[in-house]
Amino acid sequence: MFARFSVFAILVAFVSSSAIDKRAAPVNQLVGYATLNGGTTGGAGGATTTVTTLAALRAAITGATPKIVQISGIITGDGDTIDVGNHTTIVGVGSNSGVTGGGFRVKKGTNVIFRNLQLSKSPAPTDLIELQTSTNIWVDHNTFTSDLDHDKDFYDGQLDMNHGTDFVTVSWNVFQQHFKCSLVGGSDNTGDEDSGHLRVTYHHNHFLEINSRTPSLRFGTAHIYSNFFDNVLTSAVDSRDGAQVLIEDNQFTNVVDPIETTLNGGFAVQRSNIFTNTTIETTIAAGTLTTVPYTYTADGASTVSSIVVASAGAGKVTGL
Repeated sequence: MFARFSVFAILVAFVSSSAIDKRAAPVNQLVGYATLNGGTTGGAGGATTTVTTLAALRAAITGATPKIVQISGIITGDGDTIDVGNHTTIVGVGSNSGVTGGGFRVKKGTNVIFRNLQLSKSPAPTDLIELQTSTNIWVDHNTFTSDLDHDKDFYDGQLDMNHGTDFVTVSWNVFQQHFKCSLVGGSDNTGDEDSGHLRVTYHHNHFLEINSRTPSLRFGTAHIYSNFFDNVLTSAVDSRDGAQVLIEDNQFTNVVDPIETTLNGGFAVQRSNIFTNTTIETTIAAGTLTTVPYTYTADGASTVSSIVVASAGAGKVTGL
């Protein structure tokens, strides 16, 4: 039914295993909305720099020249944003490289890739990754970690998108132990700039012990397929303010309010999902998003949990 889609040569070599080999969807290709609008190649063709300090990281990722920046080890942030320039790939080395105590921001930017990063515990108001008025972003094979010990407002988002951001793919990530995971559309009052934008694909992500927003979407358009929602405490997919969401081939296990539309005026089409120890509302507001403008391969909901656990997150890619 669905076809594979390949956009450019992969940047990294993936570890194989018998469990991973059973998947249908390719684990090493960009798929989804980030393939549109000219595609997303990040820093392909640019020079490669390896950094180990916050100052070196900030210096390496600025500017619009194509560049690949490797982070080696865990860099401790200062709680402030780390701004990313256009045409940039940021990739972690090995299984334990990234940033803690701070986060990245792409503001009025384009063509950026985040891969193989451990990102953790950025104090509010800094998100682990914030995409603001930006286009063509790929967030792939990262592990986002906070905790549920602090107040819900102690950390901000793990991956937030706002102010008309567009053409984003979020794939094969682990989002874990967090209150407000991924907000798409920053306010109920931003319809003028967000309507017609905020097109995002979430596929093959593991949402583990998350309180809410997996994602919460205002005004935009989301395709959410073959994800594993695993112990979501308050609400999972929240469609708001006229947003249109297609939700298919996902596994929801121990999830409270897996698909919400009626509280906040959103719409959803849900099909071929599996709900385990999870009760779905019978009053979902039926949406109109039944197809998407790209080709893709969905893994069936019955296989998603094992495939995602085996293949998602940092440490599943090695080298460049």
